[in-house]
Amino acid sequence: MMYNFFARLANAVFKSRGKFIIEGKENLPDEKGYVIACTHRSWVDVVALGAGVFPEQIHFMAKKELFEKSLAGKFLTSINAFPVNRENPGTSTLKIPLQLLRKGKTVGIFPSGTRSSEEASLKRGAVTIASMAKTVIVPAAFYGPESVKALLSGKPILLKIGQPIDLSSGKKDKDELSQITMQLSETMLALEEELKSNKISSRK
Repeated sequence: MMYNFFARLANAVFKSRGKFIIEGKENLPDEKGYVIACTHRSWVDVVALGAGVFPEQIHFMAKKELFEKSLAGKFLTSINAFPVNRENPGTSTLKIPLQLLRKGKTVGIFPSGTRSSEEASLKRGAVTIASMAKTVIVPAAFYGPESVKALLSGKPILLKIGQPIDLSSGKKDKDELSQITMQLSETMLALEEELKSNKISSRK
């Protein structure tokens, strides 16, 4: 399968160019069908998360514009990406991830880690999806190279996975969703700051 091939290739490339360190992998749920939300700066963090949790496969949300070219769309689909309309999110945006979660798949969402309105919407969407699917959402953060040049320089690739936020009790009201979204946002930012400040224990 294409996903397995690229996950193994990414692992090999990352490890050959320098340190590829993952902390908190034990926080990944044993049960299937959960959401993982990771900070996002470039394409490298998407690949790193996929490689870091392999053999677990992640189904990634990606903006629909990336699928407009036939070859690109086919490739993205082959590595478990699916299109979403970020500019006009609606009930249709929830359909695919909910179907995947109910089939026991893992859904990955990549807010940038900022507090911008678009990223707040993505985080709230991640919480809403997990709540509707009655599952958990796992916060994660990436710190490392953001380009091919930086990747080839051997800069360490650091990934930190936090404790799951349990939403298995089901659908929440507006205030509860807002509180959990804030919790997710602050946790992701804290994980990223820990990586930036060299507090990740496995680097020592």
